[in-house]
Amino acid sequence: MPELPEVEIIRRYLDDALRGRVIESVTILLPRQLKHPDPEAFRALVRGQHIERVARRGKYMLIHLQEGAHLVFHLRMTGSLVYEPQGTAGETGHTRMVFSLAGGGALRFSDIRTFGCVYGFAAGEEIAVPGLQSLGPEPLSDDFTSSYLAALKGRKQPVKSFLLDQRRIAGLGNIYADEALFLARIDPRRAAGSLSAVECRRLAEAVRKVLREGIADGGTTFRDYRNGAGESGHHQEHLYVYHREGKPCPVCGRPVEKTTVGGRGTHFCPYCQS
Repeated sequence: MPELPEVEIIRRYLDDALRGRVIESVTILLPRQLKHPDPEAFRALVRGQHIERVARRGKYMLIHLQEGAHLVFHLRMTGSLVYEPQGTAGETGHTRMVFSLAGGGALRFSDIRTFGCVYGFAAGEEIAVPGLQSLGPEPLSDDFTSSYLAALKGRKQPVKSFLLDQRRIAGLGNIYADEALFLARIDPRRAAGSLSAVECRRLAEAVRKVLREGIADGGTTFRDYRNGAGESGHHQEHLYVYHREGKPCPVCGRPVEKTTVGGRGTHFCPYCQS
């Protein structure tokens, strides 16, 4: 699933490519992925609209249209949003929706496993997207601090599970949670509320560091992720522990191990993170 760095990379590219463009029409190829409103109302909502800007909240992409209308995309596991300067509204591969732009080009929403969701909201309409309003602080914002983490003292859930809870921290997923815990030298199975003030500071710094590294490297692609231009990322070449089970830890040289925490595959160094 694209995490914060991947969605942010897509956002930046699309914001540059689409700002000020006009949506001429939309072709809906798999209506069940459109959650609101119905296809006819959605076509009417977007037709002729200027794109004002492309934003992100957690793992959600928001396209702000003129006069207060909004489009919301949740890419989930295999969704992608790609701008094609010479694109057309024809179906290609796993295309589920195509926004044709005045003057040429298209924004193409594709999704292999079809878990992604698309929403449209008129000006003044509540943006009622499950999970969006309950997101925790953005980890690259000033709201995410070691003090925020220290306020969790006493919580018994594993720290890895806490990091993945979108109500606690927006946008962090399995890859970057493992990477941050490794840099902070914290066992992912420890109770979140057991962290000391020093460990909370290390963890907050590590979360920000791994997210910025992921963005700088163009995101992590193991199979499906593509940026807004349809290109793969290369952060997978620079990961510390994620997807490196059995390979040497980059610090101590001992084998990286894999376990399960909260039902999620978890990579860690049992020596460095003891």
